[in-house]
Amino acid sequence: MLASLRQIENPMVRGATGASAAFAIATIISGAVVGLVNVQDKARLGVYSSLLGTGCGALVGLVSGRKATTKESTTRSITSSNTWQDWRNFVVVRKVKESEEITSFYLKPEDNGEIPNFQPGQFLTIKLDIPGQARPVIRTYSLSDYSEPCEYYRLSIKREPAPQGLAVPPGIASNFMHDRIHEGAIVPAKPPTGNFVLNVNQSLPAVLISNGVGITPMLSMVKACSRLNPNRPIWFLHGARDGRFHACRDEVLAIASQNPNLHVHFCYSRPRAEDGGHYHGIGYIDAALVKSLVQQEAEYFLCGSPAFMESIIAGLKESGVASNCILFESFGKPMKVTSERQLSIVSRDKGVAAEIVFARSGKTLTWREGEGTILEFAEANDLDPAYSCRAGICGTCQCKIQAGEVTYQAPPTAEVDAGAVLICISKPKTARLVLDL
Repeated sequence: MLASLRQIENPMVRGATGASAAFAIATIISGAVVGLVNVQDKARLGVYSSLLGTGCGALVGLVSGRKATTKESTTRSITSSNTWQDWRNFVVVRKVKESEEITSFYLKPEDNGEIPNFQPGQFLTIKLDIPGQARPVIRTYSLSDYSEPCEYYRLSIKREPAPQGLAVPPGIASNFMHDRIHEGAIVPAKPPTGNFVLNVNQSLPAVLISNGVGITPMLSMVKACSRLNPNRPIWFLHGARDGRFHACRDEVLAIASQNPNLHVHFCYSRPRAEDGGHYHGIGYIDAALVKSLVQQEAEYFLCGSPAFMESIIAGLKESGVASNCILFESFGKPMKVTSERQLSIVSRDKGVAAEIVFARSGKTLTWREGEGTILEFAEANDLDPAYSCRAGICGTCQCKIQAGEVTYQAPPTAEVDAGAVLICISKPKTARLVLDL
């Protein structure tokens, strides 16, 4: 009976139920006693026994539920909160190889609480404890799936090899994820964020253009739009070397089979004989191809290698597409694309210098033009600031400015707090700059 009472959340209902059950039990027991024992006032005994049982039952009902109510309310306070502020542990529940270079990791919260959905195109910031590294390595990866309700996050990560001809090591984080992170591993993450997003409520056609691992945010965009606004026309254009390097091809085709407003075009630069029937064009996606396929006003979303996007953006603008209809994201070096939103870069003489005070590190150094961004300058002087994208997108390198001003090489995509700066894309503007680093 106690287990049944604990299932009742309302304490008044629980108490009344306990009282009713106890009244019935007390009445039966007192009846049996009266029948077996010679008691002078049998009626009074039955009434007193029933009342006593009713009171005890009500008390038991209230008390038995008190612990359960406290526990349940605590659970609800955890699971009903659909956001978190700092690092939260996630468990890798699935690991799936998508292509020769890309592997997907499915993450669920270790505490089994709820997780917020995200805007299609946003990314997740994760933290990895990699042996041999002085501190945790922080990286950002686009979320590559979309579901309602949101029960997991999926990251599709490309293994980054060492660049050919350069004395540069392979990608530390991506190779660690591929080689050392398996099902059951714990990966801390921060909430989804990012401004490269598709508004699914728009009616204007959306053109999603990507190459290589740039397909990842496009997957969440095409899934969200097909699910939430299936009447919106979508073009999905993706370039790959061949079928071995084409991630999630069947996944996109499955969506297209259910959405008549989704138009798919795959280009292979070096297709193999066995790729026949799996691509629509040979070569690379360029602005001319895009305009031949999309002959109406549209929004354009691009993600891929910087050279790939720079070429397409330039071509789209030449054909008359407005800058505010072209959205792009590049994780790596900042894009060399001029737009109305770009902040002017202060021209500097090679001899111009600035004093940078790294307050927490206790270092005061002289920066000169040609020594790169504040992040690059700090690293060159044995400081180790947090960073991830190095392109003003993720916000990981944000720090407070205690005195002075900076200028940006390009407008930051991440939201920057008042009085703070993203050091990965900024340089000193004033002769003295004091940073909380």
